[in-house]
Amino acid sequence: MKSGNRLKQLSLSKGLLYFVALYYCLLVVNAYIFCKPCNFFELLFSSEVLKPLRLSLISSSIASLLSISIAIPCAYSLSRNRSKFSIFIDTIIDIPIFLSPVALGSLLLIFFSGSSGLLLKKVGIDVAFSFLGVIVAQFSIVTSIAIRLLKSAFDSVDPFYEKMARILGCTRSQAFFKVTLPMVQNGLISSIVIVWARCIGEFGATIMLAGAMPGLTETIPISIFLSFASADVDRALIFTGVLLMVSVASLLTIKYFSRRSYFL
Repeated sequence: MKSGNRLKQLSLSKGLLYFVALYYCLLVVNAYIFCKPCNFFELLFSSEVLKPLRLSLISSSIASLLSISIAIPCAYSLSRNRSKFSIFIDTIIDIPIFLSPVALGSLLLIFFSGSSGLLLKKVGIDVAFSFLGVIVAQFSIVTSIAIRLLKSAFDSVDPFYEKMARILGCTRSQAFFKVTLPMVQNGLISSIVIVWARCIGEFGATIMLAGAMPGLTETIPISIFLSFASADVDRALIFTGVLLMVSVASLLTIKYFSRRSYFL
């Protein structure tokens, strides 16, 4: 009886798994059945697609590099510091993860449109409704995610190895760069890929802070929104396809480096 119940539970679990996988596959297949191949490839290499793609790649790369550079020391500090104050800081850092991107974007817009924005304008820095605003919005969204991912990676490394390295003559920084950081290499690469992919797909905070100006702040997700708003379905599907390819490539990269062991 027990083996029969287990078999039924396993069959039900597999059935639900296949149903969910089929559901997502149908969403993609159903969308692209109605897209004409000639229009698809014609639009794919047009300037109206390449410009938002180039802008998205540049902004997401800059935002990812900045967020990872900041997230590494922050995540390490949170991982090794167990004080009550660090728990409070840890909670604050998690707020952007649970806050709606549109809500965070509105906070960014208010901040950079107020007295802080005026002070920056006096020194020639204009954040709101500019390309810099795209980078700031993406950076604000992904930095918390990067810290959370890297903290999980650092938590998996026993501090004993660092202590042994210091006993053998390494300084604190040498122990970090020569022992700890190489041990979280897979987690670091996975975090970089996830953060970069999240930047590529960011919409809410970006459109709130930077707007949707073609050639200046129009990223791929914003292009999808504008395409559907103007009833240009073919163009919207092109950008959706680009994001799908980015997602698949990112997942394959994560699986390769993490060897099916995710830090999520």
